[in-house]
Amino acid sequence: MKNFTLLLTVLILSTAHSFAQIKITKIKDKDKDRYIATVIGYPITGLYTYVNQITPTTILNEDGTGIMQNEDLTKDPIIWGIECSESGIPIFKEGFNSASYSFWYKKSTSTTKSEDDDEWTLQQFSIHYDQKKMFISGERVKEYIE
Repeated sequence: MKNFTLLLTVLILSTAHSFAQIKITKIKDKDKDRYIATVIGYPITGLYTYVNQITPTTILNEDGTGIMQNEDLTKDPIIWGIECSESGIPIFKEGFNSASYSFWYKKSTSTTKSEDDDEWTLQQFSIHYDQKKMFISGERVKEYIE
């Protein structure tokens, strides 16, 4: 009987976790509301680098934070997301063996509050299915495994 109770508990918890909602963040860009999420059905989190270079890098964490390293190798903490609908469905343009998304980020500064803190930057994020690669602005790349 204890095994049955344990099995039932595990089943209920795993089912609840499976149906957990995606975290959607509302942002404002030039007086227009947009919605971003960090989940699009592909493993987009991780380390992005320039082709055949070690630095500069971009790191995207699952919780919507990360680090954007600039050309001068300074590292800025960022908050990021992929544009989606209000219900969390990613907005993208399908190409031939690729998809293009809107990647939004802003510098995360917890110590100071200035006018620039609310300024979101838009960059292109693309997935190339044949190459199994993801690109931020066509420059920073990450390989992925399905």
